[in-house]
Amino acid sequence: MISILDENFSALNRYLAEALPSKLFILVDENTHHFCLPTLLANLETEISFEIIEIAAGEEMKTLETATQLWEILSEFEADRKSLFMNLGGGVVTDLGGFVASTYKRGIKFINIPTTLLGMCDASIGGKTGIDHLFLKNVIGTFADAEHIFVFPEFLNTLSFEELRSGFAEMLKHGLIADASHWNDLIRIDELKAENIYPFIEKSMQIKLQIVEKDFREQHIRKTLNFGHTVGHAVESVCLKKGKPILHGEAVALGMICETHLSQLENLISQDTANKIIYQIRRFFPLIDMSSLDPTELFSVMNQDKKNSHQQINFSLLSGIGSSKFNCHVTAEKIKYALHFYQKLA
Repeated sequence: MISILDENFSALNRYLAEALPSKLFILVDENTHHFCLPTLLANLETEISFEIIEIAAGEEMKTLETATQLWEILSEFEADRKSLFMNLGGGVVTDLGGFVASTYKRGIKFINIPTTLLGMCDASIGGKTGIDHLFLKNVIGTFADAEHIFVFPEFLNTLSFEELRSGFAEMLKHGLIADASHWNDLIRIDELKAENIYPFIEKSMQIKLQIVEKDFREQHIRKTLNFGHTVGHAVESVCLKKGKPILHGEAVALGMICETHLSQLENLISQDTANKIIYQIRRFFPLIDMSSLDPTELFSVMNQDKKNSHQQINFSLLSGIGSSKFNCHVTAEKIKYALHFYQKLA
C-alpha cells in the first residue's frame, strides 16, 4: 500500500512493470511540474506511453469545471479502463485526481505520489477523493482507494515553510487523537525543517492507515480523523469564498484549538490538559484574525458538514492526549464560546 521510494524510484518501477497499464496519465500542478516532475521522469523506467496533464496550483482548482476538463482530456487521449492515473502533487492533486480517476468510465486505477507533507501524511491516504462545490470543501467525492502510495521524502525540500507547516498540523492531529508518544515526539521538534520531520512521517502515515483499515467508509472510528476539521473546514470554506484562501493546515490548527476548548467545555479533558495542547499548537502556528468572518456564515457551513446527521453538528473531540471520541453533539452556545475563545487569544 505504502512504499518509501529510494533515489532510483525502484519500488515504482517494479509496480509499473507488474501492473502493465495500457497508458499512463500523470497529473501535476504548475509547482510539481517544475519542482518534482523532472525527478520522476529521470527515474521512470518504463516503455508505457504516458501523457502529462498540468493544472494551475491551488485549492481553487478543485472544482467540477476542472474535473470536467480532465475527463475530456482522458476521452481525447482514448484512455481505457486499463489506463493508470498517477497523481504527482499535494492534497489538491490527489483529491482531484483520485476523484477524476474513480469516476471516469466507472473507475480506472490510480496511484498517488504525494509531494507535500500534507499529501504524504493525510490527503493521499485513505481513499477519500473529492472536489469543492459552492465553496464547500470536498462536498462531492468518492471513496476510492489508490492502488499504491509512493513517498519520496526529499520532495519536501521543494516546499515553502508555510506549506511544510500546513502538513505538520495533520501530524499533530494524528498524535492527539490516537498516539500520545507520537504527539510527544512532534512537540519536541524545536524547528520545523524537513530534516527534523523526516523521522516521523512514516509513523504519522501508519496511524492514519490503521484507522482507515478499521473503517474505510467512515461509519465509526475513522470520524476521529476529523478532529479540528469541523471548525477548520468552515473557516477554510468561508475564507475561500471571500477570495482570501488560507492553507488547509492553518485552518486545521485553528480548528484544533477551538475543538480542544470544546473538549474541555464537554468535560472530556481538564483545563490543564487543554491549556497544554493549545500552548503547543500555538508554538508552531500563528493565530488567524477571524474578526472579518461572520459567525452565522461559519455556522451555516458547519451545518452542511458531511459528518452531520439528524440536523445535528457532529464533532470529533479529545478525551485525552492520544485518545478521542466521535459523534459528539455540542450545543450552538458552546460552539460560539469556542469561537470567541479563539478570537480572544488573537
